[in-house]
Amino acid sequence: MLRRTFVSTGGVAAGTAFAGPLGSGGGLAVLSGPYGPPGSPDANGVALPDGFSSRVVARTGHRVGGVLWHPAPGDGACFPDGDGWIYVSNSEIPLLGGATAIRFRQDGSVYGAYRILSGTDLNRAGTATPWRTWLSCEETARGQVFECDPYGVRAAMPRLAMGRFRHAGAVCDPVRRVVYLTEDEPDGCLYRFVPSCWGDLTTGRLEVLCATGDEGPVTWRRVPNPAALLEATRHQVETAHRFDGAGTCHHSAGVFLFSGGNDGRIWAYDAEREWIETVGTGNAGNTMELALVGPDHTAAPFLRVEGHPGSEITGPALSPDGRRLYFSSQRGRRGDAAGTGGLTYEVTGPFSRLPR
Repeated sequence: MLRRTFVSTGGVAAGTAFAGPLGSGGGLAVLSGPYGPPGSPDANGVALPDGFSSRVVARTGHRVGGVLWHPAPGDGACFPDGDGWIYVSNSEIPLLGGATAIRFRQDGSVYGAYRILSGTDLNRAGTATPWRTWLSCEETARGQVFECDPYGVRAAMPRLAMGRFRHAGAVCDPVRRVVYLTEDEPDGCLYRFVPSCWGDLTTGRLEVLCATGDEGPVTWRRVPNPAALLEATRHQVETAHRFDGAGTCHHSAGVFLFSGGNDGRIWAYDAEREWIETVGTGNAGNTMELALVGPDHTAAPFLRVEGHPGSEITGPALSPDGRRLYFSSQRGRRGDAAGTGGLTYEVTGPFSRLPR
């Protein structure tokens, strides 16, 4: 499956980032970016616009900050930490997945790392919450959502009310106080979790999106049994809308974007209008590119990773000050399914040139 990854640029700029080959279909137009096109690849195989540089901060199987960096790095996010910050990364491997955090000083140097989740299965999807926790989700048939402490103080806890299914993407909408969740199945669904109390995911209501077509108004209906003890969540509501392998996602200004996964489409759900539509498509193949996607659904290529034909870009996230971008090549140059060649990068440069 071709994965597309979105990342918020926070206060630095309006927009997202998109990992994967770009197409001109639908409403996702490919334009020239504010930085210009990626140039020739550097010593790390990363092609960047003029003024930007990359470094490798972690390699699978090598120590970083005192711990071994995990295989198959997946979704990630940054959290403020005094004058520095923390980068959290999932591990998308069976049985030993989990998540790891790296601590950075203000100058970008690493001064510690630690596991925040262990012993879980295929941790692909993840998102930061407004209350500064990390949601790490399993991509298995009865996968769970675990709420983790990126600061390493509190133990990770499963959030059972959020449903057990093959999680592919998760993102919070702090305005409507819901968490959106996608499902990686050929007939997967789009869900939203409505907590009983915002900031506490222990209890709440899991709902599934229902629609009569690929474009038009939608409704939400409650999933009777989120634990899916006798029947999968996607089969519990007859009118639930189906997506062919719904994938990673992003929320901005009331619009929830997510990839269609297997069919290559990019979907947009407008929460204000209660409306869903396709806004773009991707080209065939597995191009290792990261592009900026603006709020008007225009895309601008930003970086490209060369020499990693069997890998994909995962976990892009900006540091809290907006000056450093982190992302991973999940399987690296080796391209093996176990992700033993995974690499995590940092990109620095004049990000302030992004339009506000």
